[in-house]
Amino acid sequence: MTTPLAATGPGAEAAAGPASGLLSTLPGHYYTDPALFAREQERIFEAGWFCAVRSADLARPGAFRTVSVGRESVLVTRNRSGDVRAFLNVCRHRGARLCTAETGEVRRSLQCPYHAWTYDLDGRLVAAPNMADMADVRREDRGLIGVHVREWLGYVWVCLAPEPPSFEATVQEAVTRRLGDAAAVERYGAADLALGRRISYDVAANWKLVIENFMECYHCGTIHPELTDVLPEFADGYAAQYYVGHGAEFGAEVAGFTVDGGAGFDRLDGVTEGQDRRYYAITVPPQVFLNLVPDHVIVHRMFPLAPDRTLIECDWLYRPEVVEAGADLSRSVELFDRVNRQDFDACERCQPAMSSRAYRDGGVLVPVEHHIAEFHSWVAGMLGDSAAQPD
Repeated sequence: MTTPLAATGPGAEAAAGPASGLLSTLPGHYYTDPALFAREQERIFEAGWFCAVRSADLARPGAFRTVSVGRESVLVTRNRSGDVRAFLNVCRHRGARLCTAETGEVRRSLQCPYHAWTYDLDGRLVAAPNMADMADVRREDRGLIGVHVREWLGYVWVCLAPEPPSFEATVQEAVTRRLGDAAAVERYGAADLALGRRISYDVAANWKLVIENFMECYHCGTIHPELTDVLPEFADGYAAQYYVGHGAEFGAEVAGFTVDGGAGFDRLDGVTEGQDRRYYAITVPPQVFLNLVPDHVIVHRMFPLAPDRTLIECDWLYRPEVVEAGADLSRSVELFDRVNRQDFDACERCQPAMSSRAYRDGGVLVPVEHHIAEFHSWVAGMLGDSAAQPD
């Protein structure tokens, strides 16, 4: 699985200044066609690393969450030794959904509610009714189907491919190429932060529209008044992701990344002077947005469910002592919650037009959006569709 340069930074040529002229986008059917969406599920979401759950959501052995990854339901849990495990959420007997709840906790085993086939937290079949009468059944051959797991930045990433692509060369390299420094993201200590707030959004738009919106800031001066008050340079239309290593600077009178520009919380321990008073946006394909500010981290995870429906789970992460003290997070959370709602409303306004004859051949990208063309090329390349490569 390759990584789109546009999703992680535009490269040296963009750092020298924007390109000129207009570029073509993907054609409209890329946002509406069920068959194409099924190919995306198979060749993108089921083929690469997918950020599934926050590690802290699995606080104890037996805690589990179920998530949609491509066309599959994936069960993520923690075994008795405290290690994370992930499986296809399908009983090996007759194919029933093993865990029907989105989240829960079991003591020692996972039991299918249909015929009571029972698996331990490492996925091994340990019991079934009348199993003593089934002498030819090898339990070791009937365990749950496991999927690959990695933990990074405090999240569990899964991969359904039999042979997963390099995590370092795809996920981690995406962040490094955007920030220009492999250590930059680690300074925020995301794995050690606590969940302050989680908001879920059900967006009636294609997942690519959401990514395209997040990657550019041509729209910021139009629909994000609160954000451009805090980050004045965004009013000029240049997104943070347009330049490798660039973080948008807070306005001169702005004290913190809050809805009114007032002070937030103390700077995270590892954040350097060079990272202070700056906002960094990072797209980790195919479905993660990282937002880094001096006193907290915001993580979006997208779950594409249909050509015109995307669930998005957004986490606001703070120092544990801030959350434990019951600090008022509302001004901090409200800023990006407003940005999210403004963005998702814009995406939902675009979605109906994707099936219009006016958008049959797609639209265009203005110069400050040119890095999105590389995302479009990446999507077309992952689908093996050279004819759809933007001009």
